[in-house]
Amino acid sequence: MTLRNLLPLIISVLLLGGCASQQAVEQQADNQQTLKQYVDERDPYESFNRDMWTFNWDVLDKNVLKPVSTAYVDNVPSFARKGLLNFAQNLEEPANMLNNLLQGKVGDSLISLGRFLLNSTFGLLGTIDVATDAGIARREESFTETLGVWGVSSGPFLMLPGLGPSDVRDSTGKVVQGFYFPIDDLNIYVSLTSNLIKALEKRASLSDQEKLIDDAVDPYAFVKNVYFQDQEYQIKDGKVEPKKEDQQLNDDIDAYLENL
Repeated sequence: MTLRNLLPLIISVLLLGGCASQQAVEQQADNQQTLKQYVDERDPYESFNRDMWTFNWDVLDKNVLKPVSTAYVDNVPSFARKGLLNFAQNLEEPANMLNNLLQGKVGDSLISLGRFLLNSTFGLLGTIDVATDAGIARREESFTETLGVWGVSSGPFLMLPGLGPSDVRDSTGKVVQGFYFPIDDLNIYVSLTSNLIKALEKRASLSDQEKLIDDAVDPYAFVKNVYFQDQEYQIKDGKVEPKKEDQQLNDDIDAYLENL
């Protein structure tokens, strides 16, 4: 077959390839537009929140929290870390007791009281979790969860500087819980140390999820959705169903990735 005979075939192939490429570009543009058009009603202050996320994750975490957490894990023996965390968590048991009671969970409330008494005495001020060793598991509940059980909505999403994801309900719940016994009666240095220990351990546990955040198409949206899903999971004690809007966003993201 001569070049002259092949020429119409070559032109047809090029045209088809061009159409396919154009369709791919148009599909990708449509997916990007879909993502841009997605408006999260839970996040009316998104512009501010995104700036705070960038500051928290790219500046504060990478330069302060992560290095300090890494140094804490590398230099403090595991048994000492465990004892300090047990002590901090034991201080929360009276709050667990009250919040369980406010949610109508009388049995769990008594369990939280029993854990506090047992660990505070036989567990050397809570540094040893003898209650868990005896098969009495924590019944952790916060005032934020209590508000959620009472039907209080989350309110606008807030990315707080130095504190991470939150919302109006969660922020209110944390303030109120700060007045619970024995937290309100503690020496301020003991209270700060307890909160610091929990923050360091929480950051250490985040190491496994760090790559997921960095590799996400939109790390901010990823963290926000995880936050709301976790809040709902805690409030409903794990009995949750995926929301339509979250599923739609996930589908849009999947479609976008497929056409990259």
